[in-house]
Amino acid sequence: MDESPNVVQSDRAPGGPARFAGPVLIAFWVCSVVHLVAVLTEPGLLDPVSKALLMPLLALWVLARRGPGIIVAALLASAAGDIALEIDGMFVPGMGFFAVAHVCYITFFVRERPAFRKAPRAGHLAEAGSGVVGSGVEVAAGGEVGSAGETASGAAGPGAARGRRPGAPWAAVAVYGVVWLVLVTLLWPRLGALRIPVAAYSLVLTTTAITSSWYGVRAGLGGGLFFLSDTLIALGIADLDFPYRGFLIMSTYIVGQYLLASAIVRRTRVTTGV
Repeated sequence: MDESPNVVQSDRAPGGPARFAGPVLIAFWVCSVVHLVAVLTEPGLLDPVSKALLMPLLALWVLARRGPGIIVAALLASAAGDIALEIDGMFVPGMGFFAVAHVCYITFFVRERPAFRKAPRAGHLAEAGSGVVGSGVEVAAGGEVGSAGETASGAAGPGAARGRRPGAPWAAVAVYGVVWLVLVTLLWPRLGALRIPVAAYSLVLTTTAITSSWYGVRAGLGGGLFFLSDTLIALGIADLDFPYRGFLIMSTYIVGQYLLASAIVRRTRVTTGV
């Protein structure tokens, strides 16, 4: 009972690095806006330089919030991919860096899914007796809808003890599996020498989208936006261009990565009580 108020009251990780979390996040969003403007106006070096700073800033924020190291690795691998894609002849190595990022995300989501389905926050609900503490924890964590059956207002139904419905993970597999198959079928004749690398990369991309949906609404939306961003890149490879495609690629990528990272940081802080 003594630890619960600390979880509810604090939205920052204790210790020295926490004081930098807010300014770093502001810097990330400022850099994001600068980059998106640069994508639209093409002002020389501002585009690649701002792009190269995005994921390192987000990784620094995750570190300041004491997030998992494997997510920091995912963001740094993404940064390497961003830089590689700006260099002629480095498209396939760039995909390789992003594949590493996806493997990090997949590893985290698969590793955490058993605990997530067991609803570790149920202990807080039991201590409170009426679910009040559980509501406070959810608010402190940003109002997420957890797999344990809590709503954004903190109410807990019968699902709180059981975790997610058994069919939910397979629904994501089915939906994303169909989308992946349709996209590969449609784009395959247009990909040329990049057919195999793109098909292989799209598998890990799709797996990230699937496994992120197991972690909650915020993470699932982030994985879906990441999937959309890279799908738009694939359309360009297949010579299916359209106006503002570059802007859409980067805006969905930036928001997707932030949603993934923030969902993990928030839920990690709630379950560990830091």
